[in-house]
Amino acid sequence: MPPQRVFALPRQQSLLLPAVINPFVQDTKLTKAAVIKCVLLGIFLVPLRAILISLVLMVTWPVSVIITFKHPLKGAVEPMTGWRRFLCRNVMAALGRAYYFCMGFRVVVKGRQVTSSEAPILAVAPHSTFFDGIVCIVAGLPSTVSRVENLATPIFGRFVRCLQPVLVSRKDPDSRKNTIQEIDSRAKSGGHWPQVLIFPEGTCTNRSCLITFKQGAFIPGVPVQPVLMRYPNSMVTSHAGIYKFTLHLTLTLTFSSLCSVFQFLPPHIPTEEEKKSAPLFASRVRETMARALGVPVTDHTYEDCRLMISAGELTLPMEAGLVEFTKISRKLNLKWDNVRKELEGFAAMASSCKGGRITIEEFARFLKLPVSPVLEELFALFDRNGDGTIDFREYVIGVNILCRPANTEEVLQMAFQLFDTDDDQKITREEFTALLRSALGVSDLNMTKLFKEIDADASGFITFNEFQAFATTHPEYAKLFTTYLELQRYQAIQEATPGDLELASQMCSDEKQEDSTSDKKDD
Repeated sequence: MPPQRVFALPRQQSLLLPAVINPFVQDTKLTKAAVIKCVLLGIFLVPLRAILISLVLMVTWPVSVIITFKHPLKGAVEPMTGWRRFLCRNVMAALGRAYYFCMGFRVVVKGRQVTSSEAPILAVAPHSTFFDGIVCIVAGLPSTVSRVENLATPIFGRFVRCLQPVLVSRKDPDSRKNTIQEIDSRAKSGGHWPQVLIFPEGTCTNRSCLITFKQGAFIPGVPVQPVLMRYPNSMVTSHAGIYKFTLHLTLTLTFSSLCSVFQFLPPHIPTEEEKKSAPLFASRVRETMARALGVPVTDHTYEDCRLMISAGELTLPMEAGLVEFTKISRKLNLKWDNVRKELEGFAAMASSCKGGRITIEEFARFLKLPVSPVLEELFALFDRNGDGTIDFREYVIGVNILCRPANTEEVLQMAFQLFDTDDDQKITREEFTALLRSALGVSDLNMTKLFKEIDADASGFITFNEFQAFATTHPEYAKLFTTYLELQRYQAIQEATPGDLELASQMCSDEKQEDSTSDKKDD
């Protein structure tokens, strides 16, 4: 067996697994006692609360219609003044408190909310449930950011209009730019507009951590007041989908009292450096909020949710799609479509494994090669945590840090020349099989299937263009080839004379230093 290299590729700490693997799923397990309590209390509380909530809505809707009557939402919109503002800030706020009181919520407010002139933007986190809308009542009905579609929602669409939201349209390609401009305009109005309330996470989580903050709240470069939300009662759960929404609402209406705690932290006044860098500003505000909550931060984002859905569509476990998209995209210079394409490749490799993790046998089967020392070393480079399997996150990092950089024109030319023993600019099946048998140390190797896959035109031989085209879509082979060359060099060093060994050792040290940088992209 050829000797293994004595050095391994160093692992960059920032690319290791996050403190929370999946912040988007929460399993609510009820004990038998809790189920019995839900049933007994629900018999009385659910109908009573439903009636009270309906009565409050019957009063709130006509008030909201009066407030928003002939008041524009688009164009040259001005903040509400006079009687409209009075009804909104006093009557609507009181009805909102009554609505949540009927649902059983008891609100506790800590800290002091500053004025719009002191902090034009309120950043609220963690965002975990549709009940988070109660923060709008607590904060005095500030402006929010809302989808245009929400305005068409029966009854509640009128309530949203009272907030004079910054509207986002998925159909408008300029929506993001217009939204940022409107937030910037209101934030810099000098107190003319009410505060703008934003959930910077952009999606719901299970409150176990703070995920990446979107930059919209921080681009204006104005003071931001962080607002923390806590739900001490474990029955106030995160939600996703109609079924969980229904379960979530039923559990909430069943319990006699639910506590929600809102804490206003001191405003974060941006430094000059933070004003120039919205990501830095957002990161520091998030760190402040995470320390106050006592939870870690991760680089997950809404795009991870989309990848989870894609993983499910590809018959992988949904958690397989979680890669901390913000970090991976920044460090590896990947867009969502690129990662989605990598997920398809991973799914093809992991189709036979139930847990969405690839073993070395499955890795070898996908590459149509036997398990060998060369393949074992390549697998070890992918397997960042050393658990004997490769998950999708490790696969994306491995392909883009290890394989694609090795897939150069020079490496491909060298590999092609090694296969092409008679130098006739084409590789026959015999040449192809002979080299692989020697490289992998397997005498009875059958490479017919792999050869046919590379020989795109079925001509019986492989040209350099076919060789290059195959390597482009299968970068794992390029790294496999360079790994083989490295092992060959190491074996030669072991067999060299003492004088040659000293020179080769220096060359190997230089090579090690060069390899190390490939896994240590800018932090």
